[in-house]
Amino acid sequence: MKSLSKDEMKALMSTQNPPCISLFMPTYRAGVEIQQNQIRLRNLLRHAEEELLAKGLRASEVKKLLEPVQGLLGNVIFWRQQSDGLAVFLSVDVFNYYCLPIHFDEFLVVAERFHVKPLLPVLSGEGRFFILTLSQKGSYLYEGTKQSIRKIELEAIPKSLAEALQYDDLEKQIRFHRGTARGGERGSMLSGGGAELDDAKENILKYFRQIDKGLHALLKEEKIPLVLAGVDYLFPIYREANTYPHLMDEGITGNPKGLSTEQLHKQTLEVVKPYFLKAEQDAIAQYRQSSGTGLTSNDIKEIVPAAYHGRISSLFVTTGHQQWGFFNQERNELELHGKMKQGSEGLGDFSAIQTLLNGGTVFSLPSEKMPDDAPIAAVFRY
Repeated sequence: MKSLSKDEMKALMSTQNPPCISLFMPTYRAGVEIQQNQIRLRNLLRHAEEELLAKGLRASEVKKLLEPVQGLLGNVIFWRQQSDGLAVFLSVDVFNYYCLPIHFDEFLVVAERFHVKPLLPVLSGEGRFFILTLSQKGSYLYEGTKQSIRKIELEAIPKSLAEALQYDDLEKQIRFHRGTARGGERGSMLSGGGAELDDAKENILKYFRQIDKGLHALLKEEKIPLVLAGVDYLFPIYREANTYPHLMDEGITGNPKGLSTEQLHKQTLEVVKPYFLKAEQDAIAQYRQSSGTGLTSNDIKEIVPAAYHGRISSLFVTTGHQQWGFFNQERNELELHGKMKQGSEGLGDFSAIQTLLNGGTVFSLPSEKMPDDAPIAAVFRY
C-alpha cells in the first residue's frame, strides 16, 4: 500500500482547486468487522454527495468528482490490503488514498483545502517504527505503532537469497547446522571454513545490499527506528549493507518464523520504548539549556511564522490544546482568534505540520510534561 511522503503532504496542503474532499475512517483487516469497511465508505460518499449538492454543484458534476472513490468499493484486492485507517483526498485534479497503521475516527470534510490534521501522527513518526525480518528464505518489512503492526508489501526487493543470486541449488553454496542463538531462540548458523564460509557471507551480503537498495525509496524521508529481527549472525552482515541512518543497535534475536505477528510487535515495543523516551527527554533538556539565548520561545506569534520558514528544530505542543487563528503566508502576518470561526485554522496543528515538512521534530505532550509553562514551545535552529 502507498505510504505518505512529505512531498505528497506538501502537495495536499497547497491544493487550491476546491471543493476539496477529505475522508477518514477506521478499517478492519479480518473478522466479521471487515464487512463494515465498504459500508462505511459507501455512507461517507453519500454524505459527500449531499454536501456537494448543497454547495451548488450539479448532480453530473458530483457524480464525476466522486467516481474515482466509487471505484474502490468493488476493488477486492484493495479491501484485502487494509491497515487500521483509511484516508482519502479528492478534488478535480487530486485523488490520493492511504491505508495507514493509525486508527482514524470516521468523518468527512468538504472545504476550500484538504484537512490534513489526522495525518500528523503519521508524518511525525510519533510512536512509529519499522521491523525488518531477516532470513535467506524471505525477508519482510513491517510498520508498527504502539497499537498495531502491518506488513508492507514490497516489490523492489528479492523474495529470497536464491532469487537474489539466481541460484538453482542454494544448498550447494551454503551449509547450515542447528545452533542456539542469543536469547534462547534456536536458529540456523553458518558453518564451513575458509573460502566456503567467506563465499556464504559474501552471498548473504549481496542479498542484503539488494534489500537495502529496495528499501531506500520507501525509507529515504523517514526518521523513525528500524529494528532487525532474525538469527543474530545475520545482524552484522546486514549492518554492513545498511544505509538507513536510524537502524537500532538492539534487535529481536531468533528465527522470526517462530514468532507470531503479535509476539513480534510486543518484543519490538520493548526495544523502541527507550528510543522514544530518550528523544523526548533530550529535546526537553535542549529547550531548557537554550532558554534565554533567543533560540527558544513559547510565544505562538513567534512560533507560527518560524515554523513556516523552517526555523524550528523541535516543537512541543500540548495534547488536546488548540489556538485558533489564521496565518497569511504571503504577508507573513498572524491573526489570533478567540474561538473558531470562518477561515480559522488550528495554529498548533499548522505549526506542527510545517515543522515536520521542514525537517524538524514534533512532540505532543500532556501539559505537565511540557518544558515551559505554556501550551506551545519551540527550539529554533537560528
